[in-house]
Amino acid sequence: PGDQEAGELGLAAVPGRQAAFRQALEAAVHYARAVGCPRIHVMAGRVPLGTERAAVAGEMETTFIENLRYTADLLSQEHMIGLLEPINNRITDPRYYLNTPHHAAAILEKVGRPNLKLQLDLFHCQIMDGNLSHNLETYLPLIGHIQIAQVPGRHEPDSPGELNFPYLFELLESLGYTGYVGCEYAPKGDTLEGLGWLRSYWESRGLQHRGTSKAAK
Repeated sequence: PGDQEAGELGLAAVPGRQAAFRQALEAAVHYARAVGCPRIHVMAGRVPLGTERAAVAGEMETTFIENLRYTADLLSQEHMIGLLEPINNRITDPRYYLNTPHHAAAILEKVGRPNLKLQLDLFHCQIMDGNLSHNLETYLPLIGHIQIAQVPGRHEPDSPGELNFPYLFELLESLGYTGYVGCEYAPKGDTLEGLGWLRSYWESRGLQHRGTSKAAK
């Protein structure tokens, strides 16, 4: 994420921070290797303070593509995947550079490396664009990880909100998605209480929730 105390949220697209980005990436690879995690979220970063997005968009894209090619080469040696996550700029972070799946897909096409994928957080995607069924179908070949949270509260999937998660889960299955779904939400209570939605969902599908092997499928 860079220097968060200085207002940074990622470095990959930030001009002038290439050396710091490479140091941070090497540290991330070290941690990922130690815990056996094959995927790393490569955070784009924020539009620098005092500048207009349109004025720096070209330079930030050039920096991003350069850093992502470096990332892909490094991660290929480790058999790891780099993930690009669009973060909405309407509610969560007005200055974040990468904010729609369409933008991420365009960057991935320009970089052209198979070990870089889209990390699609349905919370951010709904806020920026909606049209989730079409977007999941369109971008499935690019998706390396999915995250979920209800909109707008960013709580559990069964909390009041805009998204019908049983439908979305079934859609993902029908599309052949075999990756993980990360719970990127703030529990309204404690963690175990907040996982009640998952137990109920498993039971509705006739799955056991003791252990993980069957449920993970």
